Amino acid sequence: MRRLLRIILLRPVLWVAAKFSSRPNRLRIFDALSKLLVHIREHPGKKGLVIPFEQLAGKFIIFSDQHKGRRNGADDFTQAEPNYLAALEHYAAEDFCFINLGDSEELWENTFWQVKKKNKATFEAEKKFIANGKYVKIAGNHDLYWNTSPLAAFDLKMIYGEKVEVYDGVVLKSLVQSQESGDNTQDSELTIFLTHGHQGDAQSDGNWFSKFFVGWIWAPLQALLRINPNTPAYDAEKKTLHNSIMYEWSHAQKKLLLITGHTHQPVFASLTHIERLYKQFQFAGKQNDEQQLQLLLDEIKKREKEFTAVALDYMSMKPSYFNSGCCCFSDGDITGIEIADGCIRLIKWTLVEGKPERQLLEEMELGRLVGEL
Repeated sequence: MRRLLRIILLRPVLWVAAKFSSRPNRLRIFDALSKLLVHIREHPGKKGLVIPFEQLAGKFIIFSDQHKGRRNGADDFTQAEPNYLAALEHYAAEDFCFINLGDSEELWENTFWQVKKKNKATFEAEKKFIANGKYVKIAGNHDLYWNTSPLAAFDLKMIYGEKVEVYDGVVLKSLVQSQESGDNTQDSELTIFLTHGHQGDAQSDGNWFSKFFVGWIWAPLQALLRINPNTPAYDAEKKTLHNSIMYEWSHAQKKLLLITGHTHQPVFASLTHIERLYKQFQFAGKQNDEQQLQLLLDEIKKREKEFTAVALDYMSMKPSYFNSGCCCFSDGDITGIEIADGCIRLIKWTLVEGKPERQLLEEMELGRLVGEL
């Protein structure tokens, strides 16, 4: 019966969600991001922190969009929990600072008590970073409860055993030795601005229908039909548009990187996975590398259907925008952004023969990156 209902209802439900939710608005997003960045810089500690770090010594792991639920059919985090726990154990042991970039808890579809009861292991894993003073929690749209409920501070203390502040963003600052031209190097100040990414998006930032639809229609149907929308195949056009607007804003800034979550679509140095494959394909063509060309062509054919658009200038885009992806892909994989050893990396944790394994997807030295900004 569930399979039959899924076949009948899947397309209508997704169509309604797309039809009545608002599209990302460029002017709203630009204004919201600019105001938040200025506020954090001028009033650090209220809406966000300013954290200085040394180019080679600073270590940060950025995960977002876990959407921890209550372990029912609508809980997208269930499959990803083993990878998430293994990742946190690794980064705690390596003394990383964990920036939890929003939508960590799914509080549109669940109550605080339901999430607390079913996620004890993950909260205990996160507590290790708090004990070391290396945990930063950012609010997203699905866990905006932490910024709006009068009980939020009390509830967070119940989970973590001590007071935990929740911010709208964080700014990392470092003096980076960059190669600007030729063999000359110089020290440049790099700013990395991190926020969940829903700011200014009418669908997620105050739209009455999206909250009603998720809470009263989408959640019960998702549980019944076991639909996981956390893949580019669902609503990919809107996700691509939102990432494009984020890139436009970051491109206009000086010596600044923007890192967000929200879209569940990983982006590294302003390129989505398909754009990077196209770029690598063109490079392999110039090198007359037939073997690499065939490998890339096979991967492109497999991945193209996941993306509805490719930036026209993807070959020359400024590497100013990054997206951490999510920790609730339907296959249990999680993606995130690492900053360590003077590099920024896109990583994936996946099960290999039943065991969680870290895989490096992309990497760039901060010095080279600043030189290209």
